[in-house]
Amino acid sequence: MSDIPAGRQLFSPSAVEVLFGWFQRIIAVYCMLLGLFYWVRLIGYYDAPLWRLDLMPPHWQVATMTLAVFFPFAAAGLWMLASWGPVIWFICAATETVMFFAFDGFFGSHYLIVASHAFAALLYLAFRVVLAMQQRAQPEG
Repeated sequence: MSDIPAGRQLFSPSAVEVLFGWFQRIIAVYCMLLGLFYWVRLIGYYDAPLWRLDLMPPHWQVATMTLAVFFPFAAAGLWMLASWGPVIWFICAATETVMFFAFDGFFGSHYLIVASHAFAALLYLAFRVVLAMQQRAQPEG
């Protein structure tokens, strides 16, 4: 005798779905580290020029305060595998990409951060494409 009611099937996640979940959690840890980095800047824990909110120019103040809130929020959503987690991460990644690529005269050129966001976005897109293809290949019923 089985614990599964008659006519019902047990569905287990595919290997790609499991990897996608781990990928999102790795990105969540990365987002939390970046969020902590911005909080360190906000509270002035690290003693360096422009590492305290009251000493930063206004454009850095706005960017730091925004990302200090958004990155941990994105990390929570990604860790919980919530649908809004990648959306908030995309906002953070797009903000930093614009900061460090388009406005590098104001914020400096941190191309490693831009490249890491681009790499993560490409991996995310690849996972979504593979998952969509798997879903299409499944028979209905």
